[in-house]
Amino acid sequence: MLKSLFDKCVKLASSKFADYSLALISFLESSFFPVPPDIMIVPMVVSKRTKYLKIFLIATLFSALGAILGYLIGYFFFGEIGVRIFEFYGYENTDSLKEKFQTKGGFLSWILILFTAGITPLPFKLFTIFSGFIHFNILIFFFTCLFARGIRFFIVAYLSSKFGSTFGKFLEKKGAMWASIFGIIIFILAIIFYFLFKLYV
Repeated sequence: MLKSLFDKCVKLASSKFADYSLALISFLESSFFPVPPDIMIVPMVVSKRTKYLKIFLIATLFSALGAILGYLIGYFFFGEIGVRIFEFYGYENTDSLKEKFQTKGGFLSWILILFTAGITPLPFKLFTIFSGFIHFNILIFFFTCLFARGIRFFIVAYLSSKFGSTFGKFLEKKGAMWASIFGIIIFILAIIFYFLFKLYV
């Protein structure tokens, strides 16, 4: 089923409705849809390299707006919808995590976690839903998502415009690994910066 969805998304990338399809996929992926927008960004940019900024902006904006939908699911319908999405991905025991991230230290930690999830292959939708579940500040949430997704999609769009289908093949084979490494490095640097800030301020 997932393979079929991937194939359909790739096919949509070459259709006359590609921009609208990318907007829809980017929006839905942030709340429940399993296929990441990257699968459409690469072929779209390869076929229209000069349009990479437009494609990046569509994916970023609608992904951040879709994150709001995920947030609202977590805030209002976690027991009815959110929990089932978590179970689909094999995650449970969300109640114990809720208490940890509602503290002051947990608030700052969650910003780092949300940012990391936005730029790595982690299932972003789980983090948008959980943000609503813990009643995380919605403005900080939105701009964190916008910034993180912007970094991710800009890198994908820019490199696709520079290296074409070669980058697409690289992304398919080793993209998840390098995105995870990149995310971990940023996460570690952010933690170091946070503790240095607390030490000297």
